[in-house]
Amino acid sequence: MNRAEFDLWAQRETDAVESALQAWVPAAAPAGLGVAMRYGVLDGGKRVRPLLVLAAAQAVDGLREAALRAACAVELIHAYSLIHDDMPCMDNDVLRRGKPTVHVQFGEAQAMLAGDAMQALAFEVLTPQQDADVPAALQARLCSLLARSAGHAGMAGGQAIDLASIGKPLDEHALRDMHHRKTGALLQASVLMGAACGEVSAAQWAALTEYGDAIGLAFQVVDDILDVTQASETLGKTAGKDIDNNKPTYVTVLGLDAARRHAQALRVTAQAALVRSGLPHAGWLSLLADKVVDRDS
Repeated sequence: MNRAEFDLWAQRETDAVESALQAWVPAAAPAGLGVAMRYGVLDGGKRVRPLLVLAAAQAVDGLREAALRAACAVELIHAYSLIHDDMPCMDNDVLRRGKPTVHVQFGEAQAMLAGDAMQALAFEVLTPQQDADVPAALQARLCSLLARSAGHAGMAGGQAIDLASIGKPLDEHALRDMHHRKTGALLQASVLMGAACGEVSAAQWAALTEYGDAIGLAFQVVDDILDVTQASETLGKTAGKDIDNNKPTYVTVLGLDAARRHAQALRVTAQAALVRSGLPHAGWLSLLADKVVDRDS
């Protein structure tokens, strides 16, 4: 598999996720709520998390319908977290995915409700009624993986640590713990939800868990690097925001060069875990690891 083949696969799968989200995020939700929800999740973003779900599912020959639903559910959770994270009570940002943030466009109350509704919709998408293509046991497992990655032990807990750490020094261990929760947990869950759609051994599950952990942390390290090396126009969000807000990042804790070396080391760890998994169809996961580390936005 080469980059050209990967780009074709990624575009095809991104289109599939976009079409499914178009169908499942209701435009007709009351009082303009659906419009705000769709604004917050459609037509934007890198879709790295859905691609990880679908790549992992293909690596284990998983159920396609379940994997597509899992991919959309992960993106709904991610998008809701961005809506809330951008609000004045948290990061107070005005730009996301190259356009005004949801609270700027629709007001704070509607943005809060849009995020709430998208969080609930994620689990609705994972639990289709009377759908033999997604067995009940698999629905429950996918819900469990997603809930645990998004809640107090994962993303929400990491966001709480992030807000509590403004202006405070953090060592690398504490920074890693924060970002493993805030960013890494949902990326790791994306891999494991895809893997749950097929059959894997305990050793393969452990290897994919390590791959997801390395990719999740690498994504945040690269985010911190891009925040100080790229312009807002390239990122689609406000550059330099973390430093302006006096938040600890991998760049402030390690330095720029060391942060870049750390990202490369995490790529090596992720690729080694894939090799150890022995999965014969893990090529897309391997190329996604490269994409996460080599991206410029």
